[in-house]
Amino acid sequence: MKAVRFHEYGDPDVLRYEDVDEPVPGAGQVRVRVAATTFNGVDGNIRAGFMQDPMPLTLPHVPGLDVAGSVDALGEGVRGLEVGDRVVGFLPFVDDGASAEYVLAPAEILAPAPTSIPLADAAALPLVGLTAWQALFDHAELKAGQRILVSGAGGAVGGYAVQLAKAAGAHVIATGSPRSGDRLKAAGADEVIDHTATEVTTAVTEPVDVLLNLAPITPAEFAALATLVRDGGVVVSATVWMPAPADEERGVRAIDLFVRSDAGQLSELVARVDRGELTVDVAERVSLTDLASIHARAAAGTLSGKVIVLPAGA
Repeated sequence: MKAVRFHEYGDPDVLRYEDVDEPVPGAGQVRVRVAATTFNGVDGNIRAGFMQDPMPLTLPHVPGLDVAGSVDALGEGVRGLEVGDRVVGFLPFVDDGASAEYVLAPAEILAPAPTSIPLADAAALPLVGLTAWQALFDHAELKAGQRILVSGAGGAVGGYAVQLAKAAGAHVIATGSPRSGDRLKAAGADEVIDHTATEVTTAVTEPVDVLLNLAPITPAEFAALATLVRDGGVVVSATVWMPAPADEERGVRAIDLFVRSDAGQLSELVARVDRGELTVDVAERVSLTDLASIHARAAAGTLSGKVIVLPAGA
Protein backbone atom coordinates (compact mmCIF):
# COMPACT_ATOMS: atom_id res chain seq x y z
CA MET A 1 0.00 0.00 0.00
CA LYS A 2 0.97 3.66 -0.23
CA ALA A 3 1.61 5.73 2.88
CA VAL A 4 3.39 8.86 4.02
CA ARG A 5 6.08 8.28 6.64
CA PHE A 6 8.98 10.09 8.25
CA HIS A 7 12.16 8.15 9.00
CA GLU A 8 13.68 10.94 11.08
CA TYR A 9 12.41 14.03 12.87
CA GLY A 10 12.75 17.34 11.07
CA ASP A 11 11.20 19.82 8.65
CA PRO A 12 8.27 18.87 6.40
CA ASP A 13 10.63 17.55 3.74
CA VAL A 14 11.29 14.47 5.90
CA LEU A 15 7.83 13.21 4.90
CA ARG A 16 8.04 10.54 2.20
CA TYR A 17 5.25 9.08 0.07
CA GLU A 18 6.26 5.44 -0.31
CA ASP A 19 5.31 1.78 -0.47
CA VAL A 20 4.61 0.14 2.89
CA ASP A 21 3.47 -3.36 3.78
CA GLU A 22 -0.27 -3.62 4.32
CA PRO A 23 -0.86 -3.98 8.07
CA VAL A 24 -2.42 -7.13 9.57
CA PRO A 25 -4.83 -6.65 12.48
CA GLY A 26 -3.92 -8.28 15.78
CA ALA A 27 -6.20 -9.22 18.64
CA GLY A 28 -8.68 -6.44 19.37
CA GLN A 29 -7.75 -4.50 16.25
CA VAL A 30 -9.47 -3.76 12.98
CA ARG A 31 -7.98 -2.73 9.67
CA VAL A 32 -9.65 0.33 8.23
CA ARG A 33 -9.59 1.23 4.56
CA VAL A 34 -8.93 4.97 4.84
CA ALA A 35 -11.38 7.37 3.22
CA ALA A 36 -9.56 10.35 4.75
CA THR A 37 -7.38 11.54 7.56
CA THR A 38 -6.61 15.15 8.51
CA PHE A 39 -3.84 17.55 9.38
CA ASN A 40 -3.77 18.71 12.99
CA GLY A 41 -1.32 21.18 14.46
CA VAL A 42 0.07 18.50 16.76
CA ASP A 43 1.08 16.49 13.66
CA GLY A 44 3.64 19.15 12.83
CA ASN A 45 4.99 19.18 16.38
CA ILE A 46 5.29 15.39 16.40
CA ARG A 47 7.07 15.33 13.02
CA ALA A 48 9.47 18.06 14.12
CA GLY A 49 10.45 16.05 17.20
CA PHE A 50 8.99 18.43 19.78
CA MET A 51 6.79 15.74 21.38
CA GLN A 52 9.31 12.93 21.84
CA ASP A 53 9.06 12.82 25.64
CA PRO A 54 5.27 12.51 25.98
CA MET A 55 4.87 10.64 22.68
CA PRO A 56 7.83 8.32 22.02
CA LEU A 57 7.57 6.91 18.50
CA THR A 58 9.13 4.01 16.66
CA LEU A 59 10.52 5.36 13.39
CA PRO A 60 9.64 5.30 10.56
CA HIS A 61 6.22 6.62 11.55
CA VAL A 62 3.00 7.22 9.64
CA PRO A 63 1.25 10.44 10.84
CA GLY A 64 -2.48 11.10 10.85
CA LEU A 65 -4.44 10.92 14.10
CA ASP A 66 -7.95 11.12 12.65
CA VAL A 67 -9.47 8.42 10.51
CA ALA A 68 -12.69 8.00 8.58
CA GLY A 69 -13.15 4.88 6.53
CA SER A 70 -14.63 1.41 6.29
CA VAL A 71 -13.73 -1.70 8.24
CA ASP A 72 -11.65 -3.96 5.97
CA ALA A 73 -10.58 -6.79 8.28
CA LEU A 74 -11.16 -7.89 11.89
CA GLY A 75 -8.60 -9.10 14.39
CA GLU A 76 -9.22 -11.88 16.86
CA GLY A 77 -11.80 -11.14 19.52
CA VAL A 78 -13.37 -8.10 17.89
CA ARG A 79 -17.11 -7.86 18.53
CA GLY A 80 -19.70 -5.32 17.44
CA LEU A 81 -18.03 -4.44 14.14
CA GLU A 82 -18.37 -6.02 10.71
CA VAL A 83 -16.39 -5.75 7.51
CA GLY A 84 -17.84 -2.84 5.54
CA ASP A 85 -18.92 -0.78 8.56
CA ARG A 86 -18.25 2.94 8.10
CA VAL A 87 -16.35 4.28 11.10
CA VAL A 88 -14.50 7.26 12.51
CA GLY A 89 -11.87 7.37 15.23
CA PHE A 90 -9.09 9.23 17.02
CA LEU A 91 -6.04 6.98 16.77
CA PRO A 92 -3.40 6.47 19.49
CA PHE A 93 -0.62 9.07 19.31
CA VAL A 94 2.25 6.59 19.28
CA ASP A 95 0.85 4.11 16.74
CA ASP A 96 1.08 4.47 12.97
CA GLY A 97 -1.61 6.84 11.76
CA ALA A 98 -4.00 7.12 8.85
CA SER A 99 -1.85 8.91 6.25
CA ALA A 100 -2.05 5.68 4.30
CA GLU A 101 -4.42 3.54 2.31
CA TYR A 102 -5.03 1.28 5.33
CA VAL A 103 -4.55 1.72 9.08
CA LEU A 104 -4.90 -0.47 12.15
CA ALA A 105 -7.12 0.80 14.96
CA PRO A 106 -8.09 -0.57 18.38
CA ALA A 107 -11.72 -1.61 17.93
CA GLU A 108 -12.80 0.17 21.11
CA ILE A 109 -11.84 3.65 19.85
CA LEU A 110 -14.06 3.52 16.76
CA ALA A 111 -17.55 4.99 16.42
CA PRO A 112 -20.08 4.71 13.59
CA ALA A 113 -19.46 7.43 11.02
CA PRO A 114 -22.06 10.14 10.39
CA THR A 115 -24.51 9.28 7.63
CA SER A 116 -25.49 12.86 6.77
CA ILE A 117 -22.10 13.99 5.40
CA PRO A 118 -19.54 12.39 3.05
CA LEU A 119 -17.47 9.72 4.80
CA ALA A 120 -14.21 11.50 4.01
CA ASP A 121 -15.43 14.75 5.56
CA ALA A 122 -16.15 12.90 8.81
CA ALA A 123 -12.38 12.70 9.39
CA ALA A 124 -12.58 16.36 10.40
CA LEU A 125 -14.53 15.46 13.54
CA PRO A 126 -12.70 13.12 15.97
CA LEU A 127 -9.65 14.83 17.49
CA VAL A 128 -10.85 18.42 17.43
CA GLY A 129 -14.43 17.53 18.33
CA LEU A 130 -13.28 15.47 21.30
CA THR A 131 -10.93 18.24 22.38
CA ALA A 132 -13.81 20.73 22.45
CA TRP A 133 -16.17 18.30 24.21
CA GLN A 134 -13.70 17.33 26.92
CA ALA A 135 -12.63 20.93 27.52
CA LEU A 136 -16.21 22.12 27.97
CA PHE A 137 -17.87 19.24 29.78
CA ASP A 138 -15.24 16.97 31.35
CA HIS A 139 -13.05 19.76 32.66
CA ALA A 140 -14.89 23.10 32.72
CA GLU A 141 -18.20 21.41 33.62
CA LEU A 142 -20.00 24.06 31.57
CA LYS A 143 -23.65 24.60 32.43
CA ALA A 144 -26.57 26.50 30.95
CA GLY A 145 -26.56 30.19 31.82
CA GLN A 146 -22.81 30.42 32.31
CA ARG A 147 -20.55 32.77 30.40
CA ILE A 148 -17.59 31.36 28.47
CA LEU A 149 -14.74 33.11 26.67
CA VAL A 150 -13.21 31.03 23.88
CA SER A 151 -9.83 32.53 23.03
CA GLY A 152 -8.62 31.57 19.57
CA ALA A 153 -12.03 30.38 18.48
CA GLY A 154 -11.28 30.75 14.78
CA GLY A 155 -9.57 27.36 14.54
CA ALA A 156 -11.13 23.93 14.15
CA VAL A 157 -11.42 23.21 17.89
CA GLY A 158 -12.87 26.65 18.46
CA GLY A 159 -15.59 26.12 15.89
CA TYR A 160 -16.80 23.02 17.68
CA ALA A 161 -16.39 24.63 21.12
CA VAL A 162 -18.60 27.56 20.13
CA GLN A 163 -21.29 25.28 18.70
CA LEU A 164 -21.27 22.93 21.69
CA ALA A 165 -21.20 25.71 24.29
CA LYS A 166 -24.11 27.49 22.64
CA ALA A 167 -26.09 24.25 22.45
CA ALA A 168 -25.46 23.79 26.19
CA GLY A 169 -27.16 27.13 26.87
CA ALA A 170 -24.05 29.19 27.64
CA HIS A 171 -23.39 32.81 26.68
CA VAL A 172 -20.48 32.46 24.27
CA ILE A 173 -17.82 35.13 23.70
CA ALA A 174 -15.38 34.19 20.94
CA THR A 175 -12.15 35.84 19.87
CA GLY A 176 -10.86 35.51 16.34
CA SER A 177 -9.47 37.35 13.35
CA PRO A 178 -11.58 39.25 10.80
CA ARG A 179 -11.61 36.25 8.46
CA SER A 180 -13.30 34.06 11.10
CA GLY A 181 -15.85 36.55 12.44
CA ASP A 182 -18.79 35.61 10.23
CA ARG A 183 -18.15 31.89 10.74
CA LEU A 184 -18.11 32.30 14.52
CA LYS A 185 -21.39 34.22 14.46
CA ALA A 186 -22.92 31.47 12.32
CA ALA A 187 -21.65 28.90 14.83
CA GLY A 188 -23.64 30.63 17.55
CA ALA A 189 -21.27 33.04 19.27
CA ASP A 190 -23.18 35.74 21.17
CA GLU A 191 -20.22 38.10 20.98
CA VAL A 192 -17.28 38.04 18.59
CA ILE A 193 -14.14 40.03 19.43
CA ASP A 194 -11.60 40.83 16.71
CA HIS A 195 -8.42 40.34 18.71
CA THR A 196 -6.38 42.04 15.95
CA ALA A 197 -8.18 45.33 16.50
CA THR A 198 -9.45 45.23 20.09
CA GLU A 199 -7.92 44.48 23.48
CA VAL A 200 -9.86 41.44 24.68
CA THR A 201 -9.49 42.32 28.36
CA THR A 202 -11.18 45.64 27.64
CA ALA A 203 -13.87 44.27 25.35
CA VAL A 204 -15.11 41.70 27.89
CA THR A 205 -17.06 43.88 30.33
CA GLU A 206 -18.46 41.20 32.67
CA PRO A 207 -16.66 38.28 34.31
CA VAL A 208 -16.84 34.87 32.66
CA ASP A 209 -17.29 31.51 34.35
CA VAL A 210 -15.00 29.68 31.93
CA LEU A 211 -11.95 30.70 29.89
CA LEU A 212 -10.95 28.23 27.19
CA ASN A 213 -7.69 29.15 25.50
CA LEU A 214 -6.90 27.66 22.09
CA ALA A 215 -4.57 30.40 20.86
CA PRO A 216 -0.75 30.61 20.78
CA ILE A 217 -0.62 33.60 23.12
CA THR A 218 2.15 34.57 25.52
CA PRO A 219 2.07 33.62 29.21
CA ALA A 220 1.52 37.31 30.05
CA GLU A 221 -1.45 37.51 27.69
CA PHE A 222 -2.86 34.28 29.15
CA ALA A 223 -2.52 35.63 32.69
CA ALA A 224 -4.31 38.84 31.66
CA LEU A 225 -7.20 36.87 30.16
CA ALA A 226 -7.44 34.79 33.34
CA THR A 227 -8.28 37.95 35.31
CA LEU A 228 -11.59 37.98 33.42
CA VAL A 229 -12.65 34.75 35.14
CA ARG A 230 -14.93 35.19 38.12
CA ASP A 231 -14.03 33.91 41.57
CA GLY A 232 -14.54 30.16 41.61
CA GLY A 233 -14.35 29.88 37.82
CA VAL A 234 -12.08 27.76 35.66
CA VAL A 235 -9.34 28.24 33.05
CA VAL A 236 -8.81 25.43 30.53
CA SER A 237 -5.82 25.37 28.19
CA ALA A 238 -5.52 23.21 25.10
CA THR A 239 -2.08 24.68 24.33
CA VAL A 240 0.13 22.00 25.85
CA TRP A 241 3.28 24.11 25.69
CA MET A 242 1.88 26.69 28.13
CA PRO A 243 0.27 25.79 31.47
CA ALA A 244 -3.06 27.37 32.37
CA PRO A 245 -2.74 30.06 35.06
CA ALA A 246 -4.59 29.40 38.33
CA ASP A 247 -5.55 31.87 41.05
CA GLU A 248 -5.84 30.03 44.34
CA GLU A 249 -6.79 33.14 46.28
CA ARG A 250 -9.88 33.59 44.10
CA GLY A 251 -10.58 29.88 43.78
CA VAL A 252 -9.95 29.87 40.01
CA ARG A 253 -9.04 26.37 38.84
CA ALA A 254 -6.53 25.76 36.04
CA ILE A 255 -6.65 22.70 33.80
CA ASP A 256 -4.21 21.63 31.09
CA LEU A 257 -6.15 19.53 28.62
CA PHE A 258 -4.66 16.40 27.06
CA VAL A 259 -7.31 14.99 24.75
CA ARG A 260 -8.09 11.28 24.95
CA SER A 261 -9.90 8.94 22.61
CA ASP A 262 -13.46 8.20 23.75
CA ALA A 263 -15.80 6.28 21.45
CA GLY A 264 -18.85 7.15 23.55
CA GLN A 265 -18.24 10.87 23.33
CA LEU A 266 -17.40 10.57 19.64
CA SER A 267 -20.68 8.72 19.06
CA GLU A 268 -22.54 11.60 20.72
CA LEU A 269 -20.78 14.09 18.45
CA VAL A 270 -21.70 11.96 15.42
CA ALA A 271 -25.33 11.84 16.56
CA ARG A 272 -25.40 15.62 16.79
CA VAL A 273 -23.99 15.90 13.28
CA ASP A 274 -26.70 13.59 11.95
CA ARG A 275 -29.41 15.55 13.79
CA GLY A 276 -28.17 18.75 12.19
CA GLU A 277 -27.07 20.17 15.55
CA LEU A 278 -23.33 20.21 14.82
CA THR A 279 -21.66 21.37 11.62
CA VAL A 280 -18.47 19.74 10.35
CA ASP A 281 -16.46 22.45 8.64
CA VAL A 282 -13.92 21.42 6.00
CA ALA A 283 -11.75 24.16 4.51
CA GLU A 284 -9.67 22.07 2.09
CA ARG A 285 -9.41 18.58 0.66
CA VAL A 286 -5.96 17.50 -0.53
CA SER A 287 -4.28 14.34 -1.77
CA LEU A 288 -2.02 12.27 0.45
CA THR A 289 0.73 13.02 -2.04
CA ASP A 290 0.50 16.69 -1.03
CA LEU A 291 0.72 16.13 2.74
CA ALA A 292 4.25 17.55 3.01
CA SER A 293 3.09 20.83 1.48
CA ILE A 294 0.30 21.07 4.09
CA HIS A 295 2.88 20.60 6.86
CA ALA A 296 5.00 23.32 5.24
CA ARG A 297 2.09 25.75 5.00
CA ALA A 298 1.21 25.11 8.63
CA ALA A 299 4.82 25.77 9.68
CA ALA A 300 4.74 29.02 7.71
CA GLY A 301 1.47 30.08 9.33
CA THR A 302 -0.44 30.19 6.04
CA LEU A 303 -2.84 27.31 6.68
CA SER A 304 -6.40 28.23 7.59
CA GLY A 305 -9.25 25.93 8.54
CA LYS A 306 -9.54 22.17 8.72
CA VAL A 307 -7.76 20.19 6.01
CA ILE A 308 -8.72 16.62 5.22
CA VAL A 309 -6.26 14.36 3.43
CA LEU A 310 -7.50 11.81 0.89
CA PRO A 311 -5.72 8.73 -0.48
CA ALA A 312 -4.24 9.42 -3.91
CA GLY A 313 -6.87 9.10 -6.61
CA ALA A 314 -9.81 9.37 -4.19
